[in-house]
Amino acid sequence: MEVTLLGTGAPAGLPRPDCSCAVCATSLGADARAATALLVDGALLLDLTPGAAFAAARAGHSLGGVRQVLLTHPHDGPPVEVPAGLPQPGRGVPDGPESTLLTGHRVRAVAMDSPGTGYAVTGPDGQRLLYLPPGGAPAGLEEGSGSAERYDMVLADLVGRPDALAKLRAVGAVGPTTDVVAVHLDHDVPPGAELRRRLAAAGARAVPDGSTLVVGVYEDVPDVSRRTLVLGGARSGKSVEAERRLESFPDVLYVATGGTRGGDTEWASRVSAHRDRRPGSWRTVETCDLVPLLAQDGAPLLIDCLSLWLTDVMDAVGAWDDAQWADGGERALRARVVELAEAVRSARRTVVLVSNEVGSGIVPATASGRRYRDELGRLNAAVAAECEEVVLVVAGQALVLRGPTAGV
Repeated sequence: MEVTLLGTGAPAGLPRPDCSCAVCATSLGADARAATALLVDGALLLDLTPGAAFAAARAGHSLGGVRQVLLTHPHDGPPVEVPAGLPQPGRGVPDGPESTLLTGHRVRAVAMDSPGTGYAVTGPDGQRLLYLPPGGAPAGLEEGSGSAERYDMVLADLVGRPDALAKLRAVGAVGPTTDVVAVHLDHDVPPGAELRRRLAAAGARAVPDGSTLVVGVYEDVPDVSRRTLVLGGARSGKSVEAERRLESFPDVLYVATGGTRGGDTEWASRVSAHRDRRPGSWRTVETCDLVPLLAQDGAPLLIDCLSLWLTDVMDAVGAWDDAQWADGGERALRARVVELAEAVRSARRTVVLVSNEVGSGIVPATASGRRYRDELGRLNAAVAAECEEVVLVVAGQALVLRGPTAGV
């Protein structure tokens, strides 16, 4: 089964008409995208968009062989003109929830949690494709009522609804060999390297308009890194970056190392902001006992953050007192850091760790402040050495220091 993407952009296209944002201003040439529409085996058209016939011609195809047109979502604005000879578009699958179309494809309508219809398409060769509308995720999968049959290819709004991919992964509908392709791309993410980096973190990719993909053929997408360290200064966006890396995965365990700090309203406000950002399906545990968690198998782990873990350990070994520090405290701290780094190295689950980068600022005025700065630098270096990917976040922008997309 072959799929030609006549467009890969949001319904308004990219750049959006009359939009002056930075993303639209730079979405030119190969980064420009028409509204998403799929031509399957030259016979089935999923979504009819303006200029579809010209887009097909540019991709070396014709719409002359199209025998069925299915729409996934309501189209705003003036009605799209149906090219001469093309069947009238329809929403949903004719003759019931699943049927064999005139094209020879078996198609099942997939219920969504927002206006629109998804389509599961099985080709004559048995390969399975799932196509979801913009802004939508499958409904009911979290209750286990959806099919767990695995798809060979998924095309969905991965930037706007990463939880759609998490739901599909939770029931086994997306596996390690599923080709996951982002469509309905809007001006939420800068084009080029930044888009590729974000999608690679979810095990997905984007392709240019006009690309023809063969369903079931393995694509060499960068593997999702098992261990990632995200560094950044205060309010740099490092926690947002870390959370974004796992929002397309189900059952994430969020490990908060800062505790509750009863009576501290400013800290409570910070904790509340973090909780509001996290998907409702994530679980949270408050602990600094990280080694047992890293040793366990299970769902992805997000540890936020190592700098607070270090504060807890330095409290425990008496690092703030020069006499205790000299009398075994330093050795005890270094042993705990080695133990943590070895646990990160041995981790079998996906782990994203967050830490502060404080070595580039002013020199602390106190001896204890300088000691903390130095030990945090050593801790970050020890953990980074055990991670496949290391990311530095500055002003909300992520720079990959190590990993599959470094230098992209």
